Amino acid sequence: MLIDLRKKFPEITGKLVENTLVKADITVNKNMVPFDSRSPFQTSGLRIGTPAITTRGLTEEHMAPVVDLIDEVIGDIENEDKILKVRNQVNEMMDEFPLFAY
Repeated sequence: MLIDLRKKFPEITGKLVENTLVKADITVNKNMVPFDSRSPFQTSGLRIGTPAITTRGLTEEHMAPVVDLIDEVIGDIENEDKILKVRNQVNEMMDEFPLFAY
């Protein structure tokens, strides 16, 4: 999925979001969007893939909470306490879906 940040968060770059979400243990990639005025090193968008989480067993019902966590970080992107809180929520959610289940 490609997300254009320009409408809701025009001042925030894809690079900043990518780096901040990594702190929250959420992996996305910065990505250019159509007619992007930013360079490929900054970007105005994000690419979010689902293979990693669906491989762990997450389904459609889990996607809305994941989106809420991403939005929570982006909405207050400099708040380190919020990033840590989201990181804890992510790790708690992923405890139910281990990388390797035997």
